[in-house]
Amino acid sequence: MRMSKAPRVVFPHKDTTALRELLREARTTGRPDAGGQPHRLILVVTDGVFSMDGDIAPLPDIVAAAEEFGAAVMVDDAHATGVLGRNGRGTVDHFDLHGRVHIQVGTLSKAIGVLGGYVAGSQALRDMLIQRARPFLFSTSHPPAVAAACIAAIHVLQEEPELINRLWVNTIYFKGELKRLGFDTGVSETPITPVMMGESAMAQRFSQRLFEEGVFAQAVVYPTVPLDKARIRTIVTAEHSTEQLDRCLEAFAKVGRELGLIGG
Repeated sequence: MRMSKAPRVVFPHKDTTALRELLREARTTGRPDAGGQPHRLILVVTDGVFSMDGDIAPLPDIVAAAEEFGAAVMVDDAHATGVLGRNGRGTVDHFDLHGRVHIQVGTLSKAIGVLGGYVAGSQALRDMLIQRARPFLFSTSHPPAVAAACIAAIHVLQEEPELINRLWVNTIYFKGELKRLGFDTGVSETPITPVMMGESAMAQRFSQRLFEEGVFAQAVVYPTVPLDKARIRTIVTAEHSTEQLDRCLEAFAKVGRELGLIGG
């Protein structure tokens, strides 16, 4: 968006009422940076799953608002690919919005476990990106082994749905046990589970103590998140055993009591 030099505005997190107002303004009075003229082409961009809080975008309402004002929709599914939807197809499939989302992008470095990314859209969009997109033109293509690994990972998603089932079993168990211990996991709805610490110093100290207890869990602090919303960002996987999750929970409980975040 920055490289296109197009005017842009930001709507509050998951606030589709505010989004509708911005779309109405763009279609009628326009923006000051556009000379007050109504915008002709509008693209609404959202994450599918938000990376820090683990919550899911209200995609049906976002799509409905965009359609009301003739705007296109782009979804960044980096954290939904391999997690939501049938065989990990992402939020478009999760909400059954096929044909109503114009651009779906994602990464191949998270659930897929390799590297790179993808853009799914119309043939015209793909042709334009191949011919004009600077990040594509000025990058080096992946070696065949990387492409083969990505394809193999997609085949695993298609042929072994039990892996995603196990991911969600682990997620529900781990999130539930953290809450039972007294930790605040925010508004998470996915395997991304923040454990809210508040102050940055607390989050960094908590992370260090977890490491000393044999658990690697990174602190996320300002400016990645607001000053008062530092957290330990955890993500379970399908490969974690219950024993491993229990060991992690024991470490969280020990450190949480030691640092006064939960009761004894």
